Formats: sequence, C-alpha cells, structure tokens
Amino acid sequence: MEPGVCESVGAPVSSVAAEHEPSLRLGLATSLTARIAAHAAVAPARVATADEAARLTYGELELRSNRLAAYLRQIGVVEDSCVALCMERSCEFVIAALAVMKAGAAYLPIDPTTPSDRVAFILSDAGARQLISHRGKAAALGVTSCEVIELDGAHADTIAKRPAVADDAQWPSSGLAYVIYTSGSTGRPKGVEITRGNLLNLIEWHQQAFDVSASDRASQVAGLGFDAAVWEIWPYLAAGASVHFADELTRRSPQALRDWLVTERISVAFVPTILAEQLINSTWPRETSLRFLLTGADTLHRRPATGLPFGLVNNYGPTECTVVATSGIVQPDQNATGSPSIGRPIANSSAFVLDGHRQPVPQGVVGELYIGGDGVAIGYSGHDELTGMRFVEDPFRGAGRLYRTGDRCRIDADGLIEFVGRADRQVKLRGFRIEPGEIEQALGTHPAVTGSLAGIVGDDDERELVACVTVADAHVDSEALRQHLRARLPAFSIPATIAVTDVLPVTVNGKIERSQLRFIDRAHEQPRRSRAPRDPLEAELARIWEDLLHVSPIGRDDDFFELGGHSLLAAAMIDRVEALLGRRLEGYVYRAGAFAG
Repeated sequence: MEPGVCESVGAPVSSVAAEHEPSLRLGLATSLTARIAAHAAVAPARVATADEAARLTYGELELRSNRLAAYLRQIGVVEDSCVALCMERSCEFVIAALAVMKAGAAYLPIDPTTPSDRVAFILSDAGARQLISHRGKAAALGVTSCEVIELDGAHADTIAKRPAVADDAQWPSSGLAYVIYTSGSTGRPKGVEITRGNLLNLIEWHQQAFDVSASDRASQVAGLGFDAAVWEIWPYLAAGASVHFADELTRRSPQALRDWLVTERISVAFVPTILAEQLINSTWPRETSLRFLLTGADTLHRRPATGLPFGLVNNYGPTECTVVATSGIVQPDQNATGSPSIGRPIANSSAFVLDGHRQPVPQGVVGELYIGGDGVAIGYSGHDELTGMRFVEDPFRGAGRLYRTGDRCRIDADGLIEFVGRADRQVKLRGFRIEPGEIEQALGTHPAVTGSLAGIVGDDDERELVACVTVADAHVDSEALRQHLRARLPAFSIPATIAVTDVLPVTVNGKIERSQLRFIDRAHEQPRRSRAPRDPLEAELARIWEDLLHVSPIGRDDDFFELGGHSLLAAAMIDRVEALLGRRLEGYVYRAGAFAG
C-alpha cells in the first residue's frame, strides 16, 4: 500500500452473519426506482414503510409514487430539475421523494423547522420551482417563489386521477438523485448535488456490507435534511426490506430508543454518534433482532462493552461523498487508547492523507483527508468556483476527482484511518496551537464520560478554553476530569472550565452544536474541591485571584492557569502580590497557598 493511501473494501465490514431471507433476484433492474418497482410486483402486500400513523405496502408505495410522478411531469418537472420537499418524517416523505426521482428530477429535503429566511435562500439558490408539502406548512414558512403542492389539500384529487403505471423512462446514472444543503465555512448553505450513480454505489455497498435482505427491518431516526436519512431509507427499500420511523420523542431519548428498537424488532439501525455512545452503555436484553448499530456524524470516543448483542460500526462521510466514505466495525477493547478509527474506504472509493502540496504523508503522520471514487458528488449547485476549490483532479488515478474534506487524519499500521480533527477547528490561544478534537478524545477515554465538546469562547484577551461533558456516573466531577486530562495533555490544553451537563447541545440533525459552547461558563462547572485559605494572608491572596480571574471562591489547592489565568494576568497578579507583601518575589508557583509558604 502506498504511503498516505487507504484502499476501499468491498467485503462486509464484519464477519458477523445471520440466517434470514435472501434478497430477491431482480435481474436487469439496475436503478433504484426499478428495484423498488420489482419488489412491488413480486410482493405488493409486503410492508415498505411504517410511521406512527400509517403502514405503507410496496404496492401502495409504487401506486402512489407513480401517480405523483405523473402529476409532476404534467406540471412541468423535467430531468435534473430540483423539487423541494418540506415534510415531516413519515411514509408520505418516502412517496414524495420516490416520485420526484421517478419524474427524472432531484429531491431537495427541507426540515419544516428551518427558519423562513434560510428556506427562501435554499429555494432560490437551488432554482426549485415546485415544493411538495402538507397543508399550511409552506404558508407558515412564507414560501412564495415556488408552486406549492399540498398532498393533503386541493391537489390530492387531481394526483389520485393520474395513471398508476410507472413511466418507462430510464434516467441516466449521471442524472441527479437528490440535493442536500449543508452549512460550511462560507457562512451560507450550499447545495450538494448527488447523482443516481453516486446513490446506487452507496446502496450496493451497504447491502453487501450489512447483508441486507427483504426480511430486514431498518429504523429511521435522522432529520430528513441530514444526509444520513438517505442511508436509512433507500438501501432497504431497494432490497425489499421495511423502514420504520421512530416518533419525535423516541428518537431523542437513548432509553426510549433502545426500547423501541427492541420492540419493533429493528435489525439494522443508524443513530448519530452522541446517541450511539449512550446506547452502547445501556443494558440490552440478551435476545434482540438488532444485528448492526451504525453510527456517524461526530467523533466516536467510546468502544462497545463486551457482550453487546450487535456489532457497532463507525462510519465517516461528508455530504459531498454520498453519506458514507469510510466504515469499520468497532471491536470491544477496554485497553485501547484513543478514539476508534473511522475504518477504511467503502467499495469503489479511495482515501488519501496528503500534505499541503497534495503529496501522500508517511504512515502515522497527520495530513488532510481526500476522498475519491464513485461516491464523489458533482459539486455545489450553481457555485462553480467553490466546487473547483473543494473538488480537485485525482493525480494518483489519472482520472476522476478528489474531494478535499478539510479533516485531519492519519493512517495507522493496520491501514485504518484515524480521525484527528477539523483543519479549521485548530485554534491558537496565548501562542499555543490547540486541537479541540484532541481534548474531546482525551475526555472520551475517561470511563464515565459519555460525550464531550471542547473549544474556545470569548473575545480578545477574554478568550478561554472550555469543555462540557456528559457522564454516566454522577460522582465524577470537573476536578476528576481535569486530573484525567493532566495525565494526557499538556497544561495549555487543559480547559479552564469543564462543565458537567445533562445533555450536549445538538442540532436538529443530531450533530454536535459547537456554536453553543459560548453559553458554557464557570457557573455551569461543578464546585471545585479545594481547601479554604488557612490564614489572613492566604485569604488576601485568594481575593486578588478572585478579582483577576472572576472566579469565586478560590481555595488553596487551585491552579492559576487552570482557572483561566495567562501570562498577562500572571504579571498583573505578581505586581499586586508584591505590593501586598512589600517585597519582590524571586521564585513562585501559581497556587494560592504557595505564596505564604
């Protein structure tokens, strides 16, 4: 293997096998829509999707999507145009998305909770002329730029009269399947264009890797505006399996979600990383249908305990690489150090860890991760310059393109990719370069920590390093976590504040909401266990520290720098201490009690 290169895997990510019904033989049905149609023809009564309110069979899915697709073509939807879907998570969403693809267009999912200004920008930027929704939703968002199709409104009767037989049109694999808008460093959302060929590669790898068949029952928990929803739906419907939507309360609660997965007999489930870390620490019944728990979206810090009745699979992939670019099963290993790897590239994909000159780095050296292969998107809708910056020519294969992820990684001795952190998350504080991801990884090695988030808050001289964590043991406090970090990180990487919270801030898509760190302050940190000043002099020194650090109370075991002190404050502190003592200090340490020694 070349330095800095990780080859794709076509075989299953695990040797775990299960006896269940084999997939149907679909002959020449190569497209996603044709595969679903074939299942509808062979087993029309089989359940395709189910939500709180309804169960939809393959026959019903085929009939209703055909009628909607015919209506869309009637009103002018053409190949590779973009049709927006602003809908709740439900069977109706699957019908609409499938219909859009049958009409030759790309579906554009928009979460109904998206702010109206952002919705207006996305619709305009994507050039969407139609929006499929339910009664009142589009009006509530102030949508005026699109023709609104309300599936439960005046359009329902017209759609129901359209032909129930599918059009025989065969759309090319280079055509668009969906467009998903994602935020980035540009400050404006950008639409990632995914082709039918991109999507089919994901589907075929997924079905092989996880041995998906018509007897599987998959869960749907991700927000529909998050590309993980693509992964939760289409590989299973293409295999004749069923997709089950968890309700809103269930999908946000680890305990309720665990119980729902067991009761619904879910065999393959995806959950965002923050939920997965809690689920693998839950108690599971010995008998469960769950074979694989798939996770992704953020850095996984924990490994599964021995004896879980399912395999945990860590996945990585920017939206620009069709949901998943690398994948690997996480083995139980309580003696392992560092976070689990993100595995190897999936089938027909490649990964390169390159330096600033786009040359492969040696094994174990950190560089930027570039992804190539059949999952790489066309680019950003209507933004050729930005596309050219992020999608570059592949100099190693002589053809194709690589996507610059902006993620810093390294390849270990086993050929597995280790995620280090975002290139744009590296921060500089008082002259030191700090990796928040490294702090989160170190916190994650504490046995009680179930989730962590670190970063810089404040402006100019008031900037400080903070972290918040969730823990499984209420007896673990901030000082215990700080002690844990001291053994693993340099002093300048120890957060001034470590707040223990009930939950980490997350977006509607289940990703960590890093911008919320600015609301973490010392008021959230658990009380420090430090002895009180023992005499008037130490009490006066503590008052000086309290005034400079804005921390109270100060104890004789506290450390100046760990409480947010830095060189400028240290100089001011020494001046005030010397004025108090009436003499110069020749040697000192920054502990409150030490000055009186």
